[in-house]
Amino acid sequence: MKNKKILFILHLPPPVHGASMVGKYIHDSEVINNTFDCHYLNLALAKDLNDIGKGGMRKLKDFYKQLKQVRLLIKSIKPQQCYVTPNAKGGAFYKDFLVVMLLKIMRQNVIVHYHNKGVATRQNRCFDNLLYKMFFKNLKVILLSENLYQDIKKYVKYKDVYICPNGIPIHENLPIVPQKEFNILFLSNMMKEKGVWDLLEACTILKKKGKPIKCHFVGKWSDIKEEQFTDEINKRELTEYVFAHGAKYGNEKDVFLQKTDVFVFPTYYNNECFPLVLLEAMEQGLPCISTNEGGIPSIIENEKTGYIIEKHSPKIIAEKIEYLMEHPQQCANMGKAGRKKFLNEFTLDKFEVRIKNILEDCIITA
Repeated sequence: MKNKKILFILHLPPPVHGASMVGKYIHDSEVINNTFDCHYLNLALAKDLNDIGKGGMRKLKDFYKQLKQVRLLIKSIKPQQCYVTPNAKGGAFYKDFLVVMLLKIMRQNVIVHYHNKGVATRQNRCFDNLLYKMFFKNLKVILLSENLYQDIKKYVKYKDVYICPNGIPIHENLPIVPQKEFNILFLSNMMKEKGVWDLLEACTILKKKGKPIKCHFVGKWSDIKEEQFTDEINKRELTEYVFAHGAKYGNEKDVFLQKTDVFVFPTYYNNECFPLVLLEAMEQGLPCISTNEGGIPSIIENEKTGYIIEKHSPKIIAEKIEYLMEHPQQCANMGKAGRKKFLNEFTLDKFEVRIKNILEDCIITA
C-alpha cells in the first residue's frame, strides 16, 4: 500500500480539541505514514476555541484558499483515497459540504470521519435534508461508536460504516500519589454544557452533608468566566472544597489526574461524541462518572468502570461520589477495570492500526 496516495483533509491544532488531537495523531503516525503515501491539508479555520462557530471575512478568504489547495492537490498527487473530518451541522457543515462536493466532482473516493454529531437534529429541514442526501451519497463513514449510527442512519447504510474508537498515547511508569483527602477532578473546557454547574451543585450537596471532598476544576475558561465561577464558589461557601486551576497541559495536567480518586464529567454538550479526557482518566486508573451523551456509554461500562448517569443530575452525581468515598475498595476496583479496558481498547497504537485497516479496505473495495 505504500504507493497508494491518500489526501487527509483534517483538523490540526490549534485550537486543541478532540478532533484536532486525533488529527495530529494521524498526521504523526508512523504506522499510517509508513503504510501509505500520505498528504495532509488542515481543514481548521478557527484560531482558538472561542473562534469556533464564528464567521467573518478572514475565514471566508481562508476557506476560498482551502478549496483552491484541495483542487491543486488532487490534480498534482492524484490520490487513491481522500479522508475528510467534516462537521455534522450548521454553517460548519455547509463549508465542509462544499469541500466534499469538490472532491466528488473531481471523481475522488471519499471517506468521512465524524468527531461530532447532529445530523439527526437537522434532517427534517428541507434544505439540510437535500444537502445531506447529496453529501452522503456513495460515501463511506467512520464513526467513533455504535451508539452514533442513529445520527446518520437516514442517509447511510450500515454496510458503509466503520466503527473506530479513538485512542491516546500510553504514559509509561505512572506514579502513585497517595492523598489524605478524597479528590474529585473535572478536566475540560469551562463550559456550561460540559456540566460545570451540575458538578458544582453536587459539591454543594456533599458539603452540606459534611463530606470531606476536594473538587478540582481544570480547563480553559470559555463561556464560564473565572470571575463568575469564583463568585459562585463564594456564594455557595465552597472555598475550602472547590478549586479552579485554569488550563493545564502535559505534565501539569497529569499531576491532577494522578492525585485524583474519581473523575467526573457530567457533559451535555451537543457535539460530544467520544471525549478523549475519559480515556486519559481511565489510563490513570480512575473510576469515571459521566452521562449518556454521544458515544460515552461505549467508553464507560456502567457499574464496572464507573457510572453512566442522566444529564442534569447533580443529586445523582453526589450520590455516586459519596458511595465511592464510602467504598474505597470498590472505587479502586472500578479504576483498575477502567485501566484494563483502556489498555485493551483505547491505546493510540490500536487506534492507528484500526485507521490503517479501514483505509486499506476502502482502497481495495473502491
